[in-house]
Amino acid sequence: MPATAVDAVVIGAGPNGLVAANLLADAGWDVLVLEAAAEPGGAVRTAELIEPGFHSDLFSSFYPLGAASPILRGLRLERHGLRWTHAPAVVAHVLPDDRCAVLSRDLDETVASLAAFSPADGDAWRSEFETWQRIRDHLLDSLFTPFPPVRPASRLARTLGVAEALRMARMLTMPAKTLGEERFTGDGARILLSGNALHSDLGPGQSGSAVFGWLLCMLAQDVGFPVPEGGAGQLTAALVRRLTERGGKIECGREVTKVLVARGQAVGVADSGGERIRARRAVLATVPAPTLYGRMVDSGHLPARLLDDLRNFRWDDGTVKVDWALSKPIPWTNPAAGSAGTVHLDSDVDGLTDFGTALAAGRLPDRPFLLLGQMTTTDPSRSPRGTEAAWAYTHVPRGMRWDRDAVRRHADRVEQVVERHAPGFTTTIRGRHVSGPHDLEEQDANLVGGAINSGTSAIHQQLVFRPLPGAGRADTPIDRLYLAGASAHPGGAVHGGPGANAARAALARAGVGGALYGRSMRFVQDLIYS
Repeated sequence: MPATAVDAVVIGAGPNGLVAANLLADAGWDVLVLEAAAEPGGAVRTAELIEPGFHSDLFSSFYPLGAASPILRGLRLERHGLRWTHAPAVVAHVLPDDRCAVLSRDLDETVASLAAFSPADGDAWRSEFETWQRIRDHLLDSLFTPFPPVRPASRLARTLGVAEALRMARMLTMPAKTLGEERFTGDGARILLSGNALHSDLGPGQSGSAVFGWLLCMLAQDVGFPVPEGGAGQLTAALVRRLTERGGKIECGREVTKVLVARGQAVGVADSGGERIRARRAVLATVPAPTLYGRMVDSGHLPARLLDDLRNFRWDDGTVKVDWALSKPIPWTNPAAGSAGTVHLDSDVDGLTDFGTALAAGRLPDRPFLLLGQMTTTDPSRSPRGTEAAWAYTHVPRGMRWDRDAVRRHADRVEQVVERHAPGFTTTIRGRHVSGPHDLEEQDANLVGGAINSGTSAIHQQLVFRPLPGAGRADTPIDRLYLAGASAHPGGAVHGGPGANAARAALARAGVGGALYGRSMRFVQDLIYS
């Protein structure tokens, strides 16, 4: 039987794969997306995990970068059923003494909360947000453009001027703790920076964490932390509807095990059943870099230096996640926490620094730092009236053994942290679902060891170093094979950046001047890996 032939095969129907497939379909390409799981979505899926009527997001939930992403906005997913919804407040960080710093989309409300910790911090926050508004579009364009982002970075530099551009560059290397100490005087603003930095795998004392904390804080102030109405899976559904309307095809339950290479070019894939699919123009892989280069591509097709670099690839931390069906909203001691979609619990800046240091040393922190989502507060459709669907996750070190009993005990510790700040919380639990690092990987093979960002966010594995030195673009050493997942620049979170970059590279290779593009990319690869 002859192999199926399409213009492009996309490996993986997560958000990056679906974004890439949509962009290729927009260009008139015949696209086939192959997904190993039984349904599309990757880490953007929703299910009734615990009991009927309680809709739990299996992995990710809140999408500030998705709402701000020029890529997702450009797809106009609202025309395909996507509806964003918000909690009354964006983020609340509950300190050990139950004081609460609240970040709201209403600037005056945020300023009032931070000024209660230190009067000067209200004006300092306004100044930060004014800077954000001035550079927002150029910064986002730089973030979501293939590396190096020459044109948007030039526009950003002109907007900032030389002196401020140098200060911005310095911030890229700073610890969040240091940035907070330099720009704010009170605990409120400082804890928001440090807590948001820990949405990555970087503790506030680690270099490079400042930019993550600052970016998420500014996005929270600007677009909030929205969720898709009805569940994260509705974002996937909108991407799927858009793709199929344009003739794209998705086949689930088909695990790709091999990328087929001939004469230095990717020519198709083979699935676990041995069936081959020919790709006339491109193969785009949304799997992590170690999976693509270490498993799907025969090592004989890869440069020896790339394989050496691959041994130094660093994953981000593991994750333990607990989902709850609650009989009522969480009974916070400080009611300000009840208005936020995302709640951080319960360390101060020093405690967060200790937490990050323990993870970096491979130790289980003495006190887990929690990122908690109040989903019904954010989207009333998530559970029956008067109840709450909620979750919390915490980072854990890689390499530990996480059997069912160890995961259960850690989930109990998570609940104890919530109980300290919401007495009676445990009595509201109608049911729970616990996922350890290995459970997350079983549900989505890209979440290797519970790593949710497909590689560390540390500066040595970002930009031109992501996922490997010199590999800051979607192009790979194999012609017409593109890395389209979160291992590639600009990295994790749901924004479509890696998928869009891979689609653009594939279109450039196949378009007018494509042969020249291919030769130039091979020349660059030869320089890097010779």
